[in-house]
Amino acid sequence: MSFLGALPARFRRERVLIVGCGDVGLRAARELGAGRRVRLMALTSTPARADALRAAGITPLAGNLDDPRSLRRLAGLASRVLHLAPPPGEGNPDWRTDPRTRALVRALAQRSPPLSLVYGSTSGVYGDRQGAWTSEAVPVRPHTPRALRRVDAEDRVRWLGRAVGVRASILRIPGIYANDREGGTPRDRLLRGTPVLRAEDDVFTNHVHADDLARACALALWRGRAQRVFHVVDDTVLKMGDYCDLAADLYGLPRPPRVARDAAKDQLPLMLLSFMGESRRLTNQRLKQELRLRLHHPTVAEGLRA
Repeated sequence: MSFLGALPARFRRERVLIVGCGDVGLRAARELGAGRRVRLMALTSTPARADALRAAGITPLAGNLDDPRSLRRLAGLASRVLHLAPPPGEGNPDWRTDPRTRALVRALAQRSPPLSLVYGSTSGVYGDRQGAWTSEAVPVRPHTPRALRRVDAEDRVRWLGRAVGVRASILRIPGIYANDREGGTPRDRLLRGTPVLRAEDDVFTNHVHADDLARACALALWRGRAQRVFHVVDDTVLKMGDYCDLAADLYGLPRPPRVARDAAKDQLPLMLLSFMGESRRLTNQRLKQELRLRLHHPTVAEGLRA
C-alpha cells in the first residue's frame, strides 16, 4: 500500500499528472481543481509555458515524450494520470506506432504505478462505418496511419492496466468544438467558402464541446472502470454539410457550396478529405450511465449558441 493509501481519506491529496496539457488539458485542470483535494502537475517540454501553468494552479514538470530518459522522474510521482498527448506525425520512422505513449507507459510502470490512467484517443480508430451506429463494443478498423498510431497507443495503455493493475480507461473522442477554442468552430471554413459534400455523398460526423470533454476526462480518472472504453460524444445526429449549414445560419454567414465527392478531390485539402471518407454515428449511453456525465451542451446547436 502506498503512503497516500495509508492516510485517512480526509487527509489525502491526490497527485494528478496531465500529459499533453493544451486547451482540453487546461479545461480538465479547472474541473479537477474544483471541489477535489488534488495537486495538479503537467509535463511540458516548453520552458516558456511554465509561468502560464503555474498561473493555472499547475506545477510544471520538465520532460519530453520524445526523450524517454526525461520521463524517469514520472515513476511513482502521480496517483492518477490524464494522457492527452497526440502521437508524432508522419515523420515517425515506424508510422504504425506511437513511441510517445510507449515511452510514457514504460516510465509509469517502473515504480508505484498510478491508480488510474485515462487516455484520450480518437473515434477514427473505427474507420468508415458507412453511417452505422457504433458502440464501444464494435471492433476497431483503422484505415489511416493516424488511426493506426492511436490503436497502438490504446494497446499500450491496456497493457499497463493488465501488467501492473492500473485502472486504464480510453476515451474515444470525435470533433472537439467551442467558441473560445482556436479553430474550434467552422467559422473560418465558412468565411473561406470551403465546399462541403452534396447530400447524397455526405457523411455523418460526431462532436463534443471542449468543456464537456474536460468534465469527462476528470470523471473518468475516478469513475472509469478497468479496461473500459468510452465514447465522449454529444447527442447530435448530423451530417457534415448540415453541421456547416447550421453554423452558417447561427453566424449569419452564407451556407457553404455543395459539391460531388469526385469534385471535392480537386478542391479540398487531403486532411479534410480523409474526414469526409469516414461516416459513423457514435453511441454515448456508457458515458452517461457509467461516468454519470450530464452534458452541459447536449447538441452543437446549443454549444455554438453558448
